[in-house]
Amino acid sequence: MEEAKRGRRRYEAQFKRQVLTECEQPGASVAGVALSHGINANLVHKWRRQACSGDRAARHLSETFVPIRLAAPTSAAPSAAIHVEVRRGPVSVRIDWPLSAAAECAGWLRHWLA
Repeated sequence: MEEAKRGRRRYEAQFKRQVLTECEQPGASVAGVALSHGINANLVHKWRRQACSGDRAARHLSETFVPIRLAAPTSAAPSAAIHVEVRRGPVSVRIDWPLSAAAECAGWLRHWLA
């Protein structure tokens, strides 16, 4: 007697929602939930990704841009300097380099750390 070919199984949306809801419970694992329903955990992960991308698409459609005004900063502008503090054994060196000489600072630091 010839066996009937098994096709790809299809699951109802309600069943998928039930499985995904169980996965969200505290202490639940995707593998455990999948095993309890006799399905592969990779399939449940796929359903989770699909649900996530659907949620993102729905959120994107409902989002609107809301401009806000920010107060001007009250503190002084940051100094235009690079602050470096390096320790090697008992020796500690603190250097302030002008931001305009950043390349020289990088070269000095590479040489000092070599």
